[in-house]
Amino acid sequence: MKEARGVRPAIATPLAGTGGTGTSLAQPMKGFAVKTWNTENELFTLMRTELYTAVVGDIMDKMGLLRQFLPADITPLRDDMIVAGRAMPVLETDTAGEDCGNHNAIVKKTFGLMLEALDDLKENEVYICGGSSPRYALFGELMATRAKHLKAAGAVVNGYSRDTRGILDVGLPMFSIGRYSQDQAPRGKVIDYRVPLEIGGVRIKPGDIVFGDLDGVLIVPREHEEEILVKAHEKATGEKTVGAAIRGGLSARESFAKYGIM
Repeated sequence: MKEARGVRPAIATPLAGTGGTGTSLAQPMKGFAVKTWNTENELFTLMRTELYTAVVGDIMDKMGLLRQFLPADITPLRDDMIVAGRAMPVLETDTAGEDCGNHNAIVKKTFGLMLEALDDLKENEVYICGGSSPRYALFGELMATRAKHLKAAGAVVNGYSRDTRGILDVGLPMFSIGRYSQDQAPRGKVIDYRVPLEIGGVRIKPGDIVFGDLDGVLIVPREHEEEILVKAHEKATGEKTVGAAIRGGLSARESFAKYGIM
């Protein structure tokens, strides 16, 4: 997936007429053609349309990456929202009022570096913010408007969002711990961005993939993303075969014994 390598990653998809075959992750799938992506846009479109957090999380568990889901209370503002893009981590901290700076010029600014962080968003990036206590909103309508203009993929905050109707109108995928209007201005400031961040014990580095849907938000480490996404697509395709078999009368035990997927 990293274009510098000159490699087009493979994604498994059933060959016409074969119907596909389910399998455990220990065995390669048979009867599958190779589907590739050439650009970041194609990759994130594929993730939004053909993958889901459960199957990606299952693959990371199999690989020993056991702490990749953000806290369960971070959920989409609307159930059909999906976010898939590169992490642009933003570090927030609590403050004791707007004029709390003494030796640090950054905290003397109303929002700290929030405006700079927002303006630095690139196409397909996710504004992912944490570090502060959950007492105030970290994202609102005007921020969503700017992020949408910059073609960002969405926003994920370990805190509240506000201006709910406005964000929904803008259409930017928004994930937060809930809706709450209390402003961050006198209570917190952004002190850095494009730096490693930790949320709920999950380490997030700039450029990691952020993937979220109705069932949660997870982080795909950049150094493992090719293997994870290829195997996740294989498993998602296999699960469709298993679902058809179960609907046809196959028991859960028989299905798992045959396909190794549940």
